[in-house]
Amino acid sequence: MAVPVLESARLRLRGHRPDDLPACAAMWGDPDVTRHISARPFTREEVWARVLRYSGHWTLNGFGFWLVEEKASGRFVGEVGMMDFQRDIDPPLTDPEAGWALATWAHGRGFATEALGAALVWGDREKGLPRVSCIIDPGNAASVAVARKCGFRPLREAVHAGRQVLVHERAAPVA
Repeated sequence: MAVPVLESARLRLRGHRPDDLPACAAMWGDPDVTRHISARPFTREEVWARVLRYSGHWTLNGFGFWLVEEKASGRFVGEVGMMDFQRDIDPPLTDPEAGWALATWAHGRGFATEALGAALVWGDREKGLPRVSCIIDPGNAASVAVARKCGFRPLREAVHAGRQVLVHERAAPVA
């Protein structure tokens, strides 16, 4: 499946390309980006595997992650989308999972809310997803705020990879 291109007021969401690896690796290698996600930066090799996994999501599930860039400058902003990671989480997630990560320069500018909002509207309209979940580190107040602004509500606590996480859920708007 071709990755659809989405646009919001300031952002373009598009599929990943091989030449995006340096920007993606820089973001995922930044400890400020990963401290609430993995508690450690990712290697370039791990980031490449992540980008390939995103492509697989589009092929197998018809949804996945977009690379986010600023429309005015073309500058890399981050990544956002929905996935089915088949996480080893207790209790298991049963709905597609939203996720987002932004380069540190883009934090605090409303880009995460704008990009996630565009992705969720696409999921509602194009995929008819009845619910989407997300997991957030309890200490990540900024992501909790983004989730809330995009219609997610706290559902429960869970454990993933030995760490406590908060599971949030968003029901699709009623048509």
